[in-house]
Amino acid sequence: MPPAKKPDPNAPVENPIINLLDREPEPLFSDVLLPSPYAPTRSSATDVASGLQEGALYLMAKLTADAKPLYDGLIWRIYSETTNTDGRLQLVATHKGGDAEFRLEPGSYLIHTAYGYAQSTNRIMIGKEVQSKMVTLNAGGIKFGATLKDGQTIDGKPVSFDVYGLEFDERGERDLIVSNVTPGSIVRLNADTYHVVSRYGDVNAVVRADVQVLPGKLTEATIFHKAAGITLKLVNERGGEAIANTTWSVLSPGGDVVVEATGAFPDFVLAAGEYEALARNNGRTYLHTFEVTPGEDREVEVVTSVSELSSQQATINN
Repeated sequence: MPPAKKPDPNAPVENPIINLLDREPEPLFSDVLLPSPYAPTRSSATDVASGLQEGALYLMAKLTADAKPLYDGLIWRIYSETTNTDGRLQLVATHKGGDAEFRLEPGSYLIHTAYGYAQSTNRIMIGKEVQSKMVTLNAGGIKFGATLKDGQTIDGKPVSFDVYGLEFDERGERDLIVSNVTPGSIVRLNADTYHVVSRYGDVNAVVRADVQVLPGKLTEATIFHKAAGITLKLVNERGGEAIANTTWSVLSPGGDVVVEATGAFPDFVLAAGEYEALARNNGRTYLHTFEVTPGEDREVEVVTSVSELSSQQATINN
């Protein structure tokens, strides 16, 4: 068959593919076309006196330009651009819920809109007329989850998530946006990429990941932890009773202290790897090397008997 003709680069393209990142940005603060000159029939503003010499402002918000307006979960704050005696912007009015109506004296104001941790600030000039504005938050959300090996969900255990911005400040630290988020929770955020830190327990089981939030989308971020719960016991013989008043140190292979505790049954969540348990009791010190396998919670016994310690030493030497 003869070769096909080369396409004409100047020919019109049918159904072109539009890259959303190449589109012109949607206005984040725009007029609202309402069926009547002033849609609200109720007054929801707080701490604002109504009067004939004031302007009327009706506000709505949505996640994206193509989304429906939000009818719950919003917090509106109106600030005057004049500062108070403390040098801060003066809070004029607030409203919680969905759409909001305010009556304001003529002047310049800042409108702060919050939906969870997603937020937007816009400036507006108020006269004696009626204005209706739509705030496009350009926001989405993250739903957090954590698993162990084989997809085993970590339920009912001490797992938490912290969300940071990507940029570092002058001290080399990221801006903390929200902390101690529990698995299954949904956090609303502006569309962006975030640094997520997940902690399983309070020691060294920490996983970090960068997660992207898309406008109008719910991103499910499931963190895979390679860790397990370990309970330490100092015993006179295998399977014996734990000895009280014991001081513990868990060391890394390099000899660094990972965690310390006191008691008969200290328990920790440790990242997978090899450790050495050092137990001190009644003036004596006992050592035992153990390994943490992901997802396998277990007890680690440190035995005080001479025969057991000799057996351990012989195994190490071989």
